[in-house]
Amino acid sequence: MIICSDIEKSYSHGSRRKKVFSGLNLVIEKGERVALLGRNGAGKSTLIKLIGGVEMPNSGKITRNMSISWPLGFAGGFQGSLTGYDNTRFISRIYQRDYVTIRQFVEDFTELGKQLKMPVKTYSSGMRARLAFALSLAIEFDCYLIDEIILVGDQNFQRKCNEEMFLKRNDRAMIIASHQTELIRDFCNKAIILHHGEATVYDDIDLAIDRYTNL
Repeated sequence: MIICSDIEKSYSHGSRRKKVFSGLNLVIEKGERVALLGRNGAGKSTLIKLIGGVEMPNSGKITRNMSISWPLGFAGGFQGSLTGYDNTRFISRIYQRDYVTIRQFVEDFTELGKQLKMPVKTYSSGMRARLAFALSLAIEFDCYLIDEIILVGDQNFQRKCNEEMFLKRNDRAMIIASHQTELIRDFCNKAIILHHGEATVYDDIDLAIDRYTNL
């Protein structure tokens, strides 16, 4: 279970502060596939980073009672001067996994070839997203955080991502920030609309999508 209690989050914006969330409360259970819906700037990516521990709230508390992936597609945790292989070795050590097994998965999944021998700082954003996505899948988690940025590459690669993520891990909790309503209908069983710093929970996906498209 993930519990967000009275979350406040704001950022400095010149001489002002931009408030993203004010008193946000959420509960996400094991196995739930939750869509995060909202217009650009509503706080979808911010909420994913907060839940994943990439950023901290200004106030409030996030309780995590299951293992949570870093945001898929987020490569901020990579050491840019190290190669893709070196970053893979580092992640393997942190999570105490067999490096050879993780390396083989990353090679097969990313299709980056010789680029894995190059420093990550030389990668395009799409290449970094592939590496981050592959490493997230190579380490098993109870809950996966998914931002729309993972939808990179050609259609064949996107199909591979969908199969690996949504079919092979259909028993895991997922929090998905996306504008793709068809993907949400296909894979989510709950939705949260973020609007003006507040979160409204819907158990009816079609109703949530209808409300979202009419914001």
